[in-house]
Amino acid sequence: MLEILKAIILGIVEGITEWLPISSTGHIILVDEFLKLNVSSSFMSMFKIVIQLGAILAVVVIFWKDIFPFETSGGKLVANGEKFNLWGKIIVACIPAALIIPFDDVFEELFHKPIPIAFALIIVGILFIVVENRNKNRIFNVRDVKDITYKTAFIIGIFQLVSGIFPGVSRSGSTILGGILLGLTRTVAAEFTFYLAIPVMFGASFLKLLKFGLSFTSYELFILLLSSAVSFIISVLTIKFLLSYVKKHDFKVFGWYRIVLGIIVILYFTLMK
Repeated sequence: MLEILKAIILGIVEGITEWLPISSTGHIILVDEFLKLNVSSSFMSMFKIVIQLGAILAVVVIFWKDIFPFETSGGKLVANGEKFNLWGKIIVACIPAALIIPFDDVFEELFHKPIPIAFALIIVGILFIVVENRNKNRIFNVRDVKDITYKTAFIIGIFQLVSGIFPGVSRSGSTILGGILLGLTRTVAAEFTFYLAIPVMFGASFLKLLKFGLSFTSYELFILLLSSAVSFIISVLTIKFLLSYVKKHDFKVFGWYRIVLGIIVILYFTLMK
Protein backbone atom coordinates (compact mmCIF):
# COMPACT_ATOMS: atom_id res chain seq x y z
CA MET A 1 0.00 0.00 0.00
CA LEU A 2 2.87 2.37 0.81
CA GLU A 3 4.43 1.81 -2.61
CA ILE A 4 1.11 2.63 -4.29
CA LEU A 5 0.93 5.89 -2.32
CA LYS A 6 4.49 6.75 -3.41
CA ALA A 7 3.57 6.10 -7.06
CA ILE A 8 0.52 8.35 -6.75
CA ILE A 9 2.59 11.14 -5.17
CA LEU A 10 5.19 10.91 -7.94
CA GLY A 11 2.40 11.10 -10.53
CA ILE A 12 0.99 14.21 -8.85
CA VAL A 13 4.42 15.84 -8.73
CA GLU A 14 5.02 15.07 -12.42
CA GLY A 15 1.60 16.35 -13.47
CA ILE A 16 2.12 19.66 -11.71
CA THR A 17 5.79 20.35 -12.32
CA GLU A 18 5.96 19.24 -15.97
CA TRP A 19 3.93 22.26 -17.05
CA LEU A 20 4.69 24.89 -14.44
CA PRO A 21 8.16 26.38 -15.10
CA ILE A 22 9.72 24.82 -11.99
CA SER A 23 11.38 21.63 -13.38
CA SER A 24 9.63 18.27 -13.31
CA THR A 25 12.81 16.17 -13.54
CA GLY A 26 14.36 18.18 -10.74
CA HIS A 27 11.33 17.65 -8.51
CA ILE A 28 11.05 13.94 -9.32
CA ILE A 29 14.72 13.43 -8.46
CA LEU A 30 14.34 15.36 -5.20
CA VAL A 31 11.10 13.63 -4.20
CA ASP A 32 12.76 10.29 -4.89
CA GLU A 33 15.36 11.24 -2.30
CA PHE A 34 12.67 11.05 0.38
CA LEU A 35 10.12 8.64 -1.15
CA LYS A 36 12.22 5.92 -2.70
CA LEU A 37 10.28 3.34 -4.67
CA ASN A 38 11.26 -0.28 -4.09
CA VAL A 39 12.66 -0.68 -7.61
CA SER A 40 16.05 -1.07 -9.30
CA SER A 41 18.13 2.00 -10.18
CA SER A 42 17.81 1.18 -13.91
CA PHE A 43 14.01 1.08 -13.64
CA MET A 44 13.95 4.37 -11.70
CA SER A 45 16.13 6.05 -14.34
CA MET A 46 13.62 4.96 -17.00
CA PHE A 47 10.61 5.77 -14.79
CA LYS A 48 11.63 9.43 -14.32
CA ILE A 49 11.37 9.93 -18.08
CA VAL A 50 8.57 7.59 -19.15
CA ILE A 51 6.16 8.88 -16.48
CA GLN A 52 6.02 11.99 -18.68
CA LEU A 53 3.90 10.05 -21.20
CA GLY A 54 0.87 10.58 -18.99
CA ALA A 55 1.56 14.30 -18.91
CA ILE A 56 2.02 14.60 -22.66
CA LEU A 57 -1.20 12.73 -23.38
CA ALA A 58 -2.96 15.53 -21.52
CA VAL A 59 -1.60 18.02 -24.08
CA VAL A 60 -2.78 15.85 -26.97
CA VAL A 61 -6.27 15.60 -25.49
CA ILE A 62 -6.63 19.31 -24.61
CA PHE A 63 -5.18 20.69 -27.85
CA TRP A 64 -6.32 17.96 -30.28
CA LYS A 65 -8.38 20.33 -32.42
CA ASP A 66 -5.51 22.82 -32.59
CA ILE A 67 -2.77 20.37 -33.55
CA PHE A 68 -4.39 17.56 -35.57
CA PRO A 69 -3.20 18.42 -39.11
CA PHE A 70 -6.23 17.03 -40.96
CA GLU A 71 -9.87 18.06 -41.23
CA THR A 72 -13.01 16.66 -42.77
CA SER A 73 -14.17 18.28 -46.01
CA GLY A 74 -16.88 16.83 -48.26
CA GLY A 75 -16.74 13.58 -46.34
CA LYS A 76 -13.00 13.27 -46.93
CA LEU A 77 -9.99 13.77 -44.68
CA VAL A 78 -7.88 16.60 -46.09
CA ALA A 79 -4.68 18.29 -44.92
CA ASN A 80 -4.88 21.58 -43.06
CA GLY A 81 -2.05 23.77 -44.35
CA GLU A 82 -1.91 26.05 -41.32
CA LYS A 83 -1.60 23.14 -38.89
CA PHE A 84 1.02 21.41 -41.06
CA ASN A 85 2.93 24.68 -40.97
CA LEU A 86 2.66 24.67 -37.17
CA TRP A 87 4.09 21.15 -37.06
CA GLY A 88 6.93 22.30 -39.30
CA LYS A 89 7.84 24.92 -36.69
CA ILE A 90 7.53 22.38 -33.87
CA ILE A 91 9.92 20.01 -35.67
CA VAL A 92 12.41 22.82 -36.35
CA ALA A 93 12.30 23.79 -32.66
CA CYS A 94 13.04 20.19 -31.67
CA ILE A 95 16.19 19.88 -33.81
CA PRO A 96 18.63 21.30 -31.19
CA ALA A 97 17.33 18.95 -28.46
CA ALA A 98 17.57 15.97 -30.83
CA LEU A 99 21.29 16.63 -31.32
CA ILE A 100 22.12 15.90 -27.67
CA ILE A 101 20.12 12.67 -27.34
CA PRO A 102 23.25 10.46 -27.84
CA PHE A 103 24.82 12.18 -24.82
CA ASP A 104 21.82 11.79 -22.52
CA ASP A 105 23.55 9.29 -20.21
CA VAL A 106 26.58 11.58 -19.86
CA PHE A 107 24.45 14.55 -18.78
CA GLU A 108 22.46 12.33 -16.42
CA GLU A 109 25.66 11.15 -14.74
CA LEU A 110 27.04 14.68 -14.42
CA PHE A 111 24.05 16.79 -13.50
CA HIS A 112 21.18 14.62 -12.20
CA LYS A 113 22.27 15.35 -8.64
CA PRO A 114 20.73 17.56 -5.93
CA ILE A 115 23.28 20.40 -5.85
CA PRO A 116 23.49 21.03 -9.64
CA ILE A 117 19.68 20.88 -9.71
CA ALA A 118 19.49 23.43 -6.89
CA PHE A 119 21.79 25.88 -8.67
CA ALA A 120 19.77 25.50 -11.89
CA LEU A 121 16.57 26.20 -9.95
CA ILE A 122 18.03 29.38 -8.46
CA ILE A 123 19.66 30.72 -11.64
CA VAL A 124 16.55 30.29 -13.82
CA GLY A 125 14.40 31.67 -10.99
CA ILE A 126 16.48 34.85 -10.97
CA LEU A 127 16.23 35.10 -14.76
CA PHE A 128 12.43 34.88 -14.60
CA ILE A 129 12.27 37.76 -12.12
CA VAL A 130 14.73 39.91 -14.10
CA VAL A 131 12.98 39.28 -17.44
CA GLU A 132 9.51 39.91 -16.04
CA ASN A 133 10.65 43.16 -14.38
CA ARG A 134 12.00 44.34 -17.73
CA ASN A 135 8.76 43.35 -19.48
CA LYS A 136 6.40 45.51 -17.40
CA ASN A 137 5.60 47.98 -20.20
CA ARG A 138 6.76 45.92 -23.17
CA ILE A 139 4.62 45.43 -26.27
CA PHE A 140 4.75 41.79 -27.38
CA ASN A 141 4.94 41.27 -31.14
CA VAL A 142 3.77 37.64 -31.32
CA ARG A 143 0.22 37.30 -30.01
CA ASP A 144 -0.79 34.07 -31.77
CA VAL A 145 1.03 30.75 -32.20
CA LYS A 146 0.60 30.90 -36.00
CA ASP A 147 2.65 34.14 -36.05
CA ILE A 148 5.77 32.40 -34.73
CA THR A 149 8.41 32.31 -37.47
CA TYR A 150 10.65 29.34 -38.23
CA LYS A 151 13.65 31.35 -37.04
CA THR A 152 11.97 32.12 -33.72
CA ALA A 153 10.93 28.47 -33.33
CA PHE A 154 14.53 27.34 -33.83
CA ILE A 155 15.85 29.82 -31.25
CA ILE A 156 13.23 28.63 -28.75
CA GLY A 157 14.53 25.13 -29.49
CA ILE A 158 17.99 26.24 -28.41
CA PHE A 159 16.54 27.36 -25.08
CA GLN A 160 14.93 23.92 -24.80
CA LEU A 161 18.34 22.37 -25.44
CA VAL A 162 19.67 23.86 -22.19
CA SER A 163 16.98 22.08 -20.18
CA GLY A 164 17.96 18.79 -21.80
CA ILE A 165 21.45 19.17 -20.37
CA PHE A 166 20.68 20.56 -16.92
CA PRO A 167 17.81 19.08 -14.89
CA GLY A 168 16.39 21.82 -12.73
CA VAL A 169 16.42 24.32 -15.60
CA SER A 170 12.96 23.04 -16.64
CA ARG A 171 11.98 22.37 -20.24
CA SER A 172 8.83 24.45 -19.91
CA GLY A 173 10.71 27.14 -17.96
CA SER A 174 13.47 27.52 -20.53
CA THR A 175 11.17 27.58 -23.56
CA ILE A 176 8.69 29.99 -21.94
CA LEU A 177 11.55 32.26 -20.88
CA GLY A 178 13.05 32.10 -24.38
CA GLY A 179 9.68 32.79 -25.96
CA ILE A 180 9.08 35.87 -23.80
CA LEU A 181 12.55 37.21 -24.62
CA LEU A 182 11.77 36.76 -28.32
CA GLY A 183 8.55 38.76 -28.11
CA LEU A 184 5.90 36.08 -27.54
CA THR A 185 3.10 36.86 -25.12
CA ARG A 186 3.08 34.66 -22.02
CA THR A 187 0.04 32.77 -23.31
CA VAL A 188 1.62 32.07 -26.71
CA ALA A 189 4.93 31.09 -25.10
CA ALA A 190 3.16 28.63 -22.80
CA GLU A 191 1.04 27.20 -25.63
CA PHE A 192 4.02 26.66 -27.94
CA THR A 193 5.86 25.04 -25.03
CA PHE A 194 3.03 22.52 -24.66
CA TYR A 195 3.20 21.69 -28.38
CA LEU A 196 6.98 21.25 -28.28
CA ALA A 197 6.63 18.74 -25.50
CA ILE A 198 4.79 16.26 -27.72
CA PRO A 199 7.65 15.06 -29.97
CA VAL A 200 10.36 15.72 -27.35
CA MET A 201 8.75 13.73 -24.56
CA PHE A 202 7.43 10.94 -26.77
CA GLY A 203 10.91 10.60 -28.28
CA ALA A 204 12.72 10.64 -24.93
CA SER A 205 10.28 8.11 -23.46
CA PHE A 206 10.59 5.78 -26.46
CA LEU A 207 14.39 5.80 -26.27
CA LYS A 208 14.37 5.16 -22.51
CA LEU A 209 11.96 2.25 -22.94
CA LEU A 210 14.08 0.87 -25.77
CA LYS A 211 17.21 1.08 -23.63
CA PHE A 212 15.51 -0.48 -20.59
CA GLY A 213 13.71 -3.15 -22.60
CA LEU A 214 10.19 -4.44 -22.04
CA SER A 215 11.14 -6.91 -19.32
CA PHE A 216 8.95 -5.35 -16.63
CA THR A 217 7.86 -7.23 -13.57
CA SER A 218 4.12 -7.00 -12.95
CA TYR A 219 4.85 -4.69 -10.00
CA GLU A 220 7.02 -2.33 -12.10
CA LEU A 221 4.42 -2.17 -14.87
CA PHE A 222 1.67 -1.40 -12.37
CA ILE A 223 3.72 1.38 -10.74
CA LEU A 224 4.55 2.93 -14.13
CA LEU A 225 0.96 2.82 -15.38
CA LEU A 226 -0.47 4.15 -12.09
CA SER A 227 1.93 7.09 -11.91
CA SER A 228 1.36 7.91 -15.59
CA ALA A 229 -2.42 7.83 -15.16
CA VAL A 230 -2.25 10.15 -12.15
CA SER A 231 0.14 12.39 -14.07
CA PHE A 232 -2.38 12.62 -16.93
CA ILE A 233 -5.25 13.70 -14.68
CA ILE A 234 -3.17 16.27 -12.78
CA SER A 235 -1.64 17.57 -16.03
CA VAL A 236 -5.07 18.35 -17.48
CA LEU A 237 -5.87 20.46 -14.42
CA THR A 238 -2.41 22.11 -14.35
CA ILE A 239 -2.42 23.08 -18.05
CA LYS A 240 -5.86 24.65 -17.76
CA PHE A 241 -4.77 26.51 -14.63
CA LEU A 242 -1.58 27.84 -16.25
CA LEU A 243 -3.34 29.06 -19.39
CA SER A 244 -5.83 30.91 -17.21
CA TYR A 245 -3.15 32.22 -14.84
CA VAL A 246 -0.85 33.75 -17.47
CA LYS A 247 -3.66 35.86 -18.93
CA LYS A 248 -3.56 38.07 -15.83
CA HIS A 249 -0.27 37.33 -14.07
CA ASP A 250 3.45 37.14 -14.82
CA PHE A 251 5.89 34.34 -13.97
CA LYS A 252 7.70 36.03 -11.07
CA VAL A 253 6.00 33.88 -8.45
CA PHE A 254 7.55 30.80 -10.09
CA GLY A 255 10.92 32.55 -10.07
CA TRP A 256 10.71 33.16 -6.31
CA TYR A 257 9.53 29.58 -5.74
CA ARG A 258 12.55 28.23 -7.64
CA ILE A 259 14.96 30.38 -5.63
CA VAL A 260 13.49 29.35 -2.26
CA LEU A 261 13.39 25.67 -3.23
CA GLY A 262 16.97 25.81 -4.53
CA ILE A 263 18.21 27.31 -1.26
CA ILE A 264 16.35 24.68 0.79
CA VAL A 265 17.88 21.89 -1.31
CA ILE A 266 21.40 23.28 -0.90
CA LEU A 267 20.96 23.65 2.87
CA TYR A 268 19.53 20.16 3.23
CA PHE A 269 22.16 18.36 1.18
CA THR A 270 25.12 20.29 2.60
CA LEU A 271 24.14 20.60 6.27
CA MET A 272 21.73 17.75 6.97
CA LYS A 273 23.35 14.89 5.06
